Amino acid sequence: MRHEKQLNNLPSAEQFKIASGKQQVIVTEVGATLRSYTFDNCELIDGFCETDMATGSRGQPLIPWPNRLKDGTYRFDGTVHQLPIDEPERNNAIHGLLRWENWLVNNKRDDLVEMRYTLHPRPGYPFTLTVFIAYELNDKGLTVTTTALNNGTATLPLGIGFHPYLKVGTEYINDATLMIPADTVLNLDQRGIPVGKQNVTGTKWDFRNAKNISDTRLDTAFYNLKRNCHGVAETVLANPYDNRRITLWMDNEFGYLMCYTGDTLSETARRRKAIALEPMTCPPNGFCSGEDLILLKPSEQFKASWGIMPFDF
Repeated sequence: MRHEKQLNNLPSAEQFKIASGKQQVIVTEVGATLRSYTFDNCELIDGFCETDMATGSRGQPLIPWPNRLKDGTYRFDGTVHQLPIDEPERNNAIHGLLRWENWLVNNKRDDLVEMRYTLHPRPGYPFTLTVFIAYELNDKGLTVTTTALNNGTATLPLGIGFHPYLKVGTEYINDATLMIPADTVLNLDQRGIPVGKQNVTGTKWDFRNAKNISDTRLDTAFYNLKRNCHGVAETVLANPYDNRRITLWMDNEFGYLMCYTGDTLSETARRRKAIALEPMTCPPNGFCSGEDLILLKPSEQFKASWGIMPFDF
């Protein structure tokens, strides 16, 4: 007799909890999404309830491309591909193809859950891509490692991103301070598509020294990130009133950081309550520009890691 998996009626389906010491993380079946991350019962991310959908891309992986793709159209290996337009107000394809799919658990223990999904060829992306995302708690906080494998017969284009919203206990992020170790910002047009680059010196985007976010509106891609001797770039969000701080770190594979202050969220009450700090391997519109696009050959794999270090570490 065949046994079917029991249906889960939650919008994000099954919830997978991991814990280590004072830390707890919840990852969802839908999208392999980071729904919650707490330290000592304090929420470090602005996630969502298990009875809700992941609005505003909260905690979602952005694969096989992050951010926006102009007109949903790109040329690859001599062929023009058309992807679904899911940001109709700007006529863009946005945030990839995997964030609403049901992922499988590939590995699970008390302090780790690894999710797996295979994307089969489809119109607009005729490639076979298997993705593993491991969420692990350790003495440095949360580490998120993505491994992408080309299971097909043709080279495929790939970009990877994530969309966590961080918070440090201030009512609004206006009162928090932010440090981004970036020398360059991408100039984006009204559709969120890069049209150039500029140095941050003398601009409102210069966060190389920590400063209050105040009323600065960010939906901005940062580039040329300063890194430590291990190739890691660290962005720090801090609460100046109680010295609470969170560090978002990215390894050398993540060359871009998208920062979004949530000013255009459809849920008005949640605007500027947290800041999305989004690691990305390529810039917006990477499938079109080809800039820092990963070209994954058959049987090749790509691996990248980022993480969140809580303030008490």
